[in-house]
Amino acid sequence: MEARRITSRGLGGDSREWDEEGYRRSILVERELSSRIVFRTAFAPSENPNPEIVLVASSDGSLSAYSISSCISSCPRPILCSKGTDQKAPEVLWADPLCSIQAHKGPSYDLKLYGNDEEALLLSCGDDGCIRGWKWAEVRMAAVQASNKGKKLSPIFELVNPQKEGPWGALSPIPENNAIAVDKEDGSIFSAAGDSCAYWWDMETGKRKIVFKGHSDYLHSVVIRKSSNQIITGSEDGTARVWDCRSGRCAQVIYPQKCSKLKESSWISSVALDNSESWLVCGTGRGLSAWSLLSYECIFSFDSHAPIQDLLFHDNQILAVGAEPVLRCFNINGKILSQIQCAPSSAFSISVHPSGVTAIGGYGGLVDVISEFGSHLCIFCCKNAGSF
Repeated sequence: MEARRITSRGLGGDSREWDEEGYRRSILVERELSSRIVFRTAFAPSENPNPEIVLVASSDGSLSAYSISSCISSCPRPILCSKGTDQKAPEVLWADPLCSIQAHKGPSYDLKLYGNDEEALLLSCGDDGCIRGWKWAEVRMAAVQASNKGKKLSPIFELVNPQKEGPWGALSPIPENNAIAVDKEDGSIFSAAGDSCAYWWDMETGKRKIVFKGHSDYLHSVVIRKSSNQIITGSEDGTARVWDCRSGRCAQVIYPQKCSKLKESSWISSVALDNSESWLVCGTGRGLSAWSLLSYECIFSFDSHAPIQDLLFHDNQILAVGAEPVLRCFNINGKILSQIQCAPSSAFSISVHPSGVTAIGGYGGLVDVISEFGSHLCIFCCKNAGSF
């Protein structure tokens, strides 16, 4: 993998030193940085206790794999969290992927691994309303044999959202899929769609089992609560809904804005459960709130100056990122344990490896890989590459 530092040249006022080619390259880099967004990151399965590959779903519709060790080795110096304004700006690498799949027409919004070993499937969903899957072993082989650019990796299955029929038989556009959740033991995929519905798909048959209807606006997120045979969805309508998978009916509606000091309605961007599945945390356009799923009472709420765009539980702590360059860590009582500056000015994704290494992706095509101790291992910008 090739990785180059993104730098700027001071040309001064002497036109004799004007570098036309360098200027053209800088414009292309600037355009690349301003247009690409990383919507989701995930760590690839590996027997190595340390993360080897980070997977990225981007706004150009691609799924790409990047070598973490190659990015780290390309950094000329350690990158530490900035604690003062006089510290040097972090180095950013413009990194080539090990391999890249053109997964969707339009942005790729989410990716999940169906399994946690070499037999896993790599799943993604996007703006074209499709859920597609590839064998991870084939994707990994393509990454190892990166010189074989002519071979196309075709998905082994494809699920497509239904179109609604209107007057005179007119069909609506296919609604996008904004998020997916997977249950390998049950052979199920749940999708959060743009038509205000969540869909339950059977992996074996490729058919829809249940359509969950009740939200009044499109869905941003979905999570599975296996212990209670439920799913939980978050929507643009400002509610999180708990659904019974036996009946397909809504069992509970949660209104995060009720426990916020800012009473205006706000969308729900993300939902996450702890390992016990007793606690729910909701990210909104105005902050986040944590809820007990035993009593459906709000445990705490945090009002931020910018939307929370992704969050998760890790070691009984809540990690959250959003439309400001900060990774926050909370305990279950709402106390902020740490705040770490991150590279994307607006972050859309956070993922954590079992080792504690964190990957944050967001605006500008940037991915920030942070160690379990809070130092920046590497920051790279996802480069366009030919797809397999």
